[in-house]
Amino acid sequence: MPTHTLLREFSAENFTDVPAAIAAGARRIELCDNMAVGGSSPSAGVIEGTVAYAHAHGARVMAMVRPRGGNFEYSDAELAMMETDARIALAFGVDGIVFGCLTRAEDGALDLDRVALERLMAIAHEVGEERGEAVDVTFHMAFDELDEQRQLAAIDTLAELGVSRILTHGGAAGTPIEDHLDRLRALIE
Repeated sequence: MPTHTLLREFSAENFTDVPAAIAAGARRIELCDNMAVGGSSPSAGVIEGTVAYAHAHGARVMAMVRPRGGNFEYSDAELAMMETDARIALAFGVDGIVFGCLTRAEDGALDLDRVALERLMAIAHEVGEERGEAVDVTFHMAFDELDEQRQLAAIDTLAELGVSRILTHGGAAGTPIEDHLDRLRALIE
């Protein structure tokens, strides 16, 4: 019978609470800035310091790649900023990146922004080849903005692109996760 070890992840807005989180058992840090708006890309200095500390203490670091709060539909200029932020974070040694990109489909519903995803995934794949190991990529809670009917197809698309994980609440942000356990089970299946 396989044994599963619970991996504790801590979402950090900056470096301040990272040492205490690692001391309490966190082995993966999701590093971002400005959590009041759902998180945005952290600064290069915060990334560098956090990676050095986390790696010295046996923890991995995932950096948020998001130019601003608000929706997950990005302009060409914002996508270029995200590419720069991804390259900077990876150059400072993060183990992975966290992002989500959506667009309006023809019917007006939100769908994955495949062009943006391909551009960001190309950076992750390029750096992974340079490192000789895959870069972890998490598609963040932008997933929860998709209509439930689009989520299953999105899982397949994200897997095909090489996304490692999907971060989901199973429903609208700010609602009790207990209200979404059936949806989470369905997504896992």
